[in-house]
Amino acid sequence: MTTQTGGCLGILGLEPGLPPGVTPSAPPAGSLSSSATFHFPVISETVEGAWADVVMQGEPALEPAFVTAARRLVERGAVVITSDCGFAVRYQAAVAAAVTVPVVMSSLLLVPTLLRQLPPKVKLAIVTYDSRVFRDDLLGLSDQADRDRIVIGGTEGGKMLENASMRPPKPTDIADIENDVAACVTRLRVAHPDITALLFTCTGFPPITLAIRRMTGLPIYDITTICRMTLESVGA
Repeated sequence: MTTQTGGCLGILGLEPGLPPGVTPSAPPAGSLSSSATFHFPVISETVEGAWADVVMQGEPALEPAFVTAARRLVERGAVVITSDCGFAVRYQAAVAAAVTVPVVMSSLLLVPTLLRQLPPKVKLAIVTYDSRVFRDDLLGLSDQADRDRIVIGGTEGGKMLENASMRPPKPTDIADIENDVAACVTRLRVAHPDITALLFTCTGFPPITLAIRRMTGLPIYDITTICRMTLESVGA
């Protein structure tokens, strides 16, 4: 394990499922795992047993593995900790209690703030990896009036979900991710013309955020948004 010096963003990663000796491909521009996205080092630790489908179901038994990996990241120099799956927000409290640096496990932490930024009669659309397994407990909302302003869509039926469901997972071309997300956003806007902002929960979406922002003309928030804000707050 290589020790990093200075401020780093620490990522709690999912099981990559790569065969021994296979090196992962370089992260695309704008991605959570690219140092160029934040202009300073990014380090990661794999959470043992954290396969995507298991994390999305919120398996409680994974909590100790998330905590252990988070502590390793801090030892290596992480000044902010995040995760490589938006559904890992369910482990937010456990990880935040276990380390002494800010923890932002998911862009979903922004939901209450965004609702208060927007006019009360409009909607916030959450675009997620698979809306079929998205549960209201992920939102962190107690007011039904707030929940009624949220619409949720997913990329089920697309290439990204198909590829990620394989073991080992198969990488998805950026063009395919953009097509999947664009199709979802279009469906949501047809059904809900009062959508005025988008929140991307999947950490695989940031490389195409700019393209969808240009397509829709709407403000879009993702995991890199909350990570930049938190990193700036600690002066990293």
